[in-house]
Amino acid sequence: MSFSLKVKNEVCRYSDMSKIEAVSELSAIMKVSGTLMLGGNKQFGFKVITENPAIARFIFKLLKKYFGIRTRIAVKKSNSLKKNNLYIVLITEDMGVKELLKEVGLLKEEYDVFALDYSIPKNVIDDERCKRAYIRGAFLGGGSVSNPEKTYHLEFVTHDNDYANDLSKLINGYNLNSKVIKRKNSYIVYLKEGEQIVDLLNIIGAHTSLLKLENVRIMKEMRNNVNRLVNCETANLSKTVNAAVRQAESIKIIQKEIGLNRLPKNLREIAELRLNYPDESLKELGEMLNPPVGKSGANHRLRRIEKIAEELKREGR
Repeated sequence: MSFSLKVKNEVCRYSDMSKIEAVSELSAIMKVSGTLMLGGNKQFGFKVITENPAIARFIFKLLKKYFGIRTRIAVKKSNSLKKNNLYIVLITEDMGVKELLKEVGLLKEEYDVFALDYSIPKNVIDDERCKRAYIRGAFLGGGSVSNPEKTYHLEFVTHDNDYANDLSKLINGYNLNSKVIKRKNSYIVYLKEGEQIVDLLNIIGAHTSLLKLENVRIMKEMRNNVNRLVNCETANLSKTVNAAVRQAESIKIIQKEIGLNRLPKNLREIAELRLNYPDESLKELGEMLNPPVGKSGANHRLRRIEKIAEELKREGR
């Protein structure tokens, strides 16, 4: 089962809501994934199509409990390559579809002409609980979230640019930073930061999935920190080795051209130690001297040796 499916199934188990919250949630579900059906004699109906049976059952329960509508659920095979079942929730005129669509803010009527209203009605998001319910419904109707083990990405698929922007503004009212892009014939409201996706899962009440994502984020952050430390240590080790090789080469040039005995005593001592202990750090070389010197002192002497070697190389040309 995908992470996205787990989130939706968890959200569908949320049942502690008022009638106005049910109106808000159903409004979003129907607006995002519903279709108005027109028949003869000015008869019309409405259908919501989903591949998730939990969502179909959830819609069925909402309609029955809060609106007194006993709808029908049809099942058919999808035409897609996956051949999944499609669950179609049908609401016909004899069930009171017209009144339902008006109540949830989907239907507008002008001069006996009916059309879907793709704005977000103010009355379904007029308090905090309703806003959360609306976002929850939009996620059930057209949302998805990637497996956090792979990437952080949560999106809502809509079919109207103005509606996508309104939904994005509603989401961003929670200090989130959703953006809208066009993908083929759809408009996508998306979030790509793990922390913001966690916040949105909290908004829609997917607390178990939230904890799962947080655990993944912690593990990924730990792995990243370990990798950074390893890379840093590797880089430092490489730098130390390269410096030691460079110092040894400089000492050998001096040894060949003029001999180490021509060096001042403090430089000759550090040069002999570097040749005898090529793998030791500057700190360890400094501690071997008599009297001992610190890392910076040992480094200073070896830099002077490298400078002398450079001058000898130039003279040799």
